[in-house]
Amino acid sequence: MPGKTASATSPEARAAGSGSMRLIIVSGLSGSGKTVALHHFEDLGFYCIDNVPAALLATIIGEIAATQDPLYANLAIGIDARNRAADLARLPEVVRDLRARGIRVEVIFLHADDNVLLKRYGETRRKHPLSAAGLSLREAIDRERQLLGPIIASAELVLDTTGTSIYELRDLIRRRVGAHEQPGLSILVESFGYKHGIPADADFVFDLRCLPNPYWDASLRHLTGKDERVVKFLEASAIVQRMYGDILGFLDRWIPEYIDFNRNYLTVAIGCTGGQHRSVYMAEKLATELAKRYSPVMTRHNEIPEEGARIQAPQFGGQL
Repeated sequence: MPGKTASATSPEARAAGSGSMRLIIVSGLSGSGKTVALHHFEDLGFYCIDNVPAALLATIIGEIAATQDPLYANLAIGIDARNRAADLARLPEVVRDLRARGIRVEVIFLHADDNVLLKRYGETRRKHPLSAAGLSLREAIDRERQLLGPIIASAELVLDTTGTSIYELRDLIRRRVGAHEQPGLSILVESFGYKHGIPADADFVFDLRCLPNPYWDASLRHLTGKDERVVKFLEASAIVQRMYGDILGFLDRWIPEYIDFNRNYLTVAIGCTGGQHRSVYMAEKLATELAKRYSPVMTRHNEIPEEGARIQAPQFGGQL
């Protein structure tokens, strides 16, 4: 590619708007799984380019789009902290300009807890990309977070890989991003337990800890919010149904605004104390109703063994 820097209003970028290109910008902290994500996008049929200079993004996309080659209809580009801070700060503006030219742009950011990143680097014995600047590993991670701040702030989908394996990350991308082939809003309704922490990827968080808790019924304690007996217990509670109606009304009011704003992803987190009963029941009930209006709608239950990393469509209701 030529070495010039062009804005998204250049002839090359204007040409991009004439096609139906889907561009996914993949960024994240080193060690959080960005390379794994790009490899999986390649498996999904995306043309992938890693380590693209942020200053050349508009030029590269414009020239690729100008070819009108179907090979580039689905494009994934990796951008990391090895860029000038000013170029990274301008990236949200470049993304807005590309969208204004008709390109379907999605920004995905991967991160993980600092201690997990330190452990991963200790296990692989790889050098952090910023450690050459005379920084310790922890200082390099902190500096990287600062540099990538503009991308984190503008990302539509933030994936926390702290407790995620390579295989779980691949499944997460396949379910959440790979299945999202048509323009529109991909909605994830996830349950969680407050004692385990609020999910970092949540856009909306609803607290159900004020509702009657099936845990205190010994016959229901070992079950989850997907079991019929727990469902009947919660269905019979007027306050639970009032909470459901209020949350659904809120989502019905604001989801269209997200769609009008051209958001591609929305994550709704439903929490109770342990993440086993109330939040699971409510997440399933909300997802089933939302799936009648929107597609795709998926669920994830973070505290149910063997389900936390799996994203599923509602088992009944709606056209997916």
